[in-house]
Amino acid sequence: MESLVASFQSNVWLAASVWMALALAASLISIRIGISVALIEILAGIVAGNLLGVQTTPWIDFLATFGAGLLTFLAGAELDPDSLKRHLKPALVIGSVGFIAPFLAAGAFAYWVAGWERHAAYIAGIALSTTSVAVVYAVILETGLNRTNLGKLVLAACFVTDFGTVLALGIIFANFNGWLALFVAVTAAVLWYLPRIMRYVIRSVGHRVSEPEVKFVFLVLFLLGGLASVARSEAVLPAYLVGLAIAGVFARDRVLVDRMRSIAFSILTPFYFIKAGLYVSLPAVATGATLIIGFLAVKMVSKIGGIWPLTRVFRFTRREGAYTTLLMSTGLTFGTISALFGLTNGVITQAQYTILVTAVIGSAVVPTLIAQRFFQPAVPTVETTEEDIEQMPES
Repeated sequence: MESLVASFQSNVWLAASVWMALALAASLISIRIGISVALIEILAGIVAGNLLGVQTTPWIDFLATFGAGLLTFLAGAELDPDSLKRHLKPALVIGSVGFIAPFLAAGAFAYWVAGWERHAAYIAGIALSTTSVAVVYAVILETGLNRTNLGKLVLAACFVTDFGTVLALGIIFANFNGWLALFVAVTAAVLWYLPRIMRYVIRSVGHRVSEPEVKFVFLVLFLLGGLASVARSEAVLPAYLVGLAIAGVFARDRVLVDRMRSIAFSILTPFYFIKAGLYVSLPAVATGATLIIGFLAVKMVSKIGGIWPLTRVFRFTRREGAYTTLLMSTGLTFGTISALFGLTNGVITQAQYTILVTAVIGSAVVPTLIAQRFFQPAVPTVETTEEDIEQMPES
C-alpha cells in the first residue's frame, strides 16, 4: 500500500486525488456521525501518515498555509460586531481570563514539569490557551442558544480569547526589525481603510461571475501574509485582523461569506487539517500519553478555575456558568495552527507537536460532550432556520 501511495505522489494529479479522497471521506464520515469535519480530517491525516506513508509536497504546503490563513480570516469575519458591543464588559473579562489562565498554566507545566525549552513552553501555552469558535458556534446554533444573550456573549468571549492567542503568537515570535515596523505600518493602514474600500468594491463591481470582491480579499491576504513572512511573523495574525476589520461588511453580505466559505472548506482547509494530522506520530502518542493527559487536564482546570468564578460575578445561573465554562475550554483550529507554527519553525519537536495536537483534539471533544450531556441550558423552543444551518462553520 505504501509503495502504491508513493507512486501516486510522484504525479501531481494523482497526489491531489489522494488528498481529495481523504477530504471527501472525512466529509462523509463527519456527516454520518455528527462530529466536526476538521477533527475527522486531522484523524484522516494521522491514518494516512502513519499507515499509508502519505507525505506533503511544496504545493500542498502552500495550499495548507493559505487554507489556515483563510480559515483564520473567516473566523474573524464571522464575529457579530453588534453582539460584541452589547456584551463588551463580560466578554472582555471572561475572554481575557480564558486566554491568560491556560497560557500561564500550560506554559508553566511544559517548562517546569515536562522540562521543555522556554520557547517550546510558550508554544504549549499558546496552543492550549485557545477556544474553538467553530466548535462553540456549531454547538450554540444546534441548540438554539444563538438566539439568546448567553449564546451571543459566549461567542463574543471566544473572539477575545482567540485574539489574545493570535496576538501572543505574533508578538512572542516576532523578529523586531525594520521589516516588522513596515509590516505593522502597512497592516494598520490597510485595516483603517479596508472597510470603506471593501464596501466600494462590492457596490461597484461586486456579485459578478468573475468574483472581483473575492479576488480583492485574496490580494489583501496574500500581501499582508507576504509582509508577515518577510518580517518573520505569522500570517494568521493579519488574516484574523482583516477578518475583524470587515466583519461588519460581511454581516450585511451573506452571499459573499458563503462563497468564500465554500472555497475554504471545499479545497483549502482540508489540506491544512490533513497535513496537521500527518505530523502526529502514533508511537509518540503512546510514549507521551501521560503528558497528553496532563496538558489536557491543565487546560481544563485552568479554564474552569479562571472562568467559573467570573460567571458567578456576572450573575450567570449555575447551569449557564458551567455550560459557558466548558464551551470556553474547547480548542481546535488556533491550537493546531499554533502547534504547527512551532513545528515548522523548529521551536518544538515532532514528539512535542504530537503531544500538543492530541491534547488540543481532546479539548475539542471532552468539554463539549460534558457540557451537552450534563449542563445544557433550557432554550426557547424555536426551530433552527435554514439560514442558521447555512451559517454554521464546518470546522
